[in-house]
Amino acid sequence: MLGMMVGLASSIPAAAQTQADMNAQAAASYRTADTAMNAQWQRTYAAMKRRDVTAGDGFGYAAATLASQRAWLAFRDKQCTIEGGEFAGGSLQPMARLQCMARLTKERTTQLKDLMWQR
Repeated sequence: MLGMMVGLASSIPAAAQTQADMNAQAAASYRTADTAMNAQWQRTYAAMKRRDVTAGDGFGYAAATLASQRAWLAFRDKQCTIEGGEFAGGSLQPMARLQCMARLTKERTTQLKDLMWQR
């Protein structure tokens, strides 16, 4: 039985990837996360603009949200440069940076969704 399993395992092609393949996969994951975040950003920002009009409390929801997003983008980019720096000069650096970008971007999408509270 074990011999048959070993023979079967050796007939399955290995799923080896090059570092370039893994970098491309990390880039695709980031692009997907970024697209989702941008779509959520549009919804959240539009809601904040409506809140400014309907709340009438002078808080400035849209301006605060825009400032927050700009600050977050700068944070994400710097944070992921730092995380990628663990592998500075190596072939893992781009992948580590992109994985960080995807992870933080997904987290930000959730944060933006959470701002869609009803009032």
